[in-house]
Amino acid sequence: MAMGSFNSPGTHMPTAEINMTPLVDVMLVLLIIFIITTPLMSHSVTVDLPHAASSPVMPKPMTLQVAIDADNTIFIATEAVDREQLEARFQRAVTENPQVDMHLKADRATRYETVAATMSAAHRAGLTRIGFVTQPGTNPMPPL
Repeated sequence: MAMGSFNSPGTHMPTAEINMTPLVDVMLVLLIIFIITTPLMSHSVTVDLPHAASSPVMPKPMTLQVAIDADNTIFIATEAVDREQLEARFQRAVTENPQVDMHLKADRATRYETVAATMSAAHRAGLTRIGFVTQPGTNPMPPL
């Protein structure tokens, strides 16, 4: 069975097909432009800056390094401190700098009572920023 059109045999109608060649040409030109300009945007200009001494804008807060060893001895920095003197030492640090931070390191064998008493003395002295220092690594406890 032959297929034919309903147009008269002498008339030719324009085809409704899209010519893809100009579109591909434009896309290739844009691709080349982007390939050339992209490295220029990612590289910065090297400038030899002058050296000048200046003071920092905001001073860093003082940090108290508090450690508790396995024998439940409390250290501030490297100095051993009695439990009776602990709150007075914390108050002295707070009067020097109200934004003082306390980093608490406790041995794995330290009694919880000693850690809680140290944190309580720090709170009574006015320390509000207490951080626990741990060693990075795998979690020894399985998830609950």
